[in-house]
Amino acid sequence: NLVEFIGKSLADNPDQVVVEAQDKGHETVYTMYVAPEDMGRLIGKGGRIAKAIRTVVKASAIKSGVQVHVEIDERN
Repeated sequence: NLVEFIGKSLADNPDQVVVEAQDKGHETVYTMYVAPEDMGRLIGKGGRIAKAIRTVVKASAIKSGVQVHVEIDERN
C-alpha cells in the first residue's frame, strides 16, 4: 500500500519497515514500524517528514472516500 511504499522509499533499512492496518470504526489506522535508526529520518526535523507522509496518505484516502490516520513507531 501507499504507506508501506513511502516508508520503504525513505528508510535506510527498507526491509525492516512493516505496516499494520487496523479498522477503528469509521477510520483505518496505519501503524508503520521502522528500525530505531530510521525513526529520525521518517519523522524529520520538527516532524516535517511525518506530517508530509500523513498529508499524502490522507489526500489519497479522501479520493477513495475513506478516513485514515498514520502512526510511526519504532520496531522492537
